[in-house]
Amino acid sequence: MTTSDGGQEDVSYLVQLFSAAEEYRDENHFRLLPDPGAHSSLVADDEPLKSWGSAKFIQSSFSAGLIHVEALTKLVRVAGQLDPFSPWTLLRGALENFATAVWLLDGKDRDERRHRALILWAEDFRNRQLHEDDVQYVVTGPKEKTGAQRRAEVKDLADSLGLPTLPRPGAGDIIFSAATTAGLDPKKTRALWRVGSGFAHGRFWPNLRASEVRGLARVSNGGYILNFVVDDDQLKSMAEACRKLLQHTAKRYTARSSTP
Repeated sequence: MTTSDGGQEDVSYLVQLFSAAEEYRDENHFRLLPDPGAHSSLVADDEPLKSWGSAKFIQSSFSAGLIHVEALTKLVRVAGQLDPFSPWTLLRGALENFATAVWLLDGKDRDERRHRALILWAEDFRNRQLHEDDVQYVVTGPKEKTGAQRRAEVKDLADSLGLPTLPRPGAGDIIFSAATTAGLDPKKTRALWRVGSGFAHGRFWPNLRASEVRGLARVSNGGYILNFVVDDDQLKSMAEACRKLLQHTAKRYTARSSTP
């Protein structure tokens, strides 16, 4: 494995995460989580939510997490390159994906789980409307509706079910809650996510908290360029958090989607 400064790096600590994701890979694609059984707990959760149940979101989030891990697998095993930004960016995406699936599965009761599903659907439609505004999308089909109209329908459904108002979801809150139910340290897991988000957005501070300086070079203006490499201990913790959330999702989904 070649690092961004040309050195060699042992990243065998990523193997457990890669192996966990590979369990869902067929020859050229990842297998989707199966649809829940007709009389399962998950179907009972989703029954009054119409098209906006949690199962679709869980399946989509889990698949997205697997694809993020697959991208890191190829970066490591095929390209043989490990820069200070990409691994954190990919694992940050995977962590959010798996944590979202866990959060939807592990609400304390049926009302809370339904509420969480509708929170995410309302946010999905809000983001869709923002995109429609940007591209000046015009509804044309007889049954087609805008993101704003769909969001209003989701809010009306929540009201009809006697559920609380639907706030904007916070990724940090979702990760904290999911980490707790998956047996992880919630503050440490959320802190790792913050580092990943910092790298994804090109911030400077993550270099100070989750990278190691491996060398420096003097430049013509009298300054120096620092060569940063990944902090293996922290990236290992991030990979382990992703693995545990992945496996917790699969375990809980199997239990809650199976017909008694």
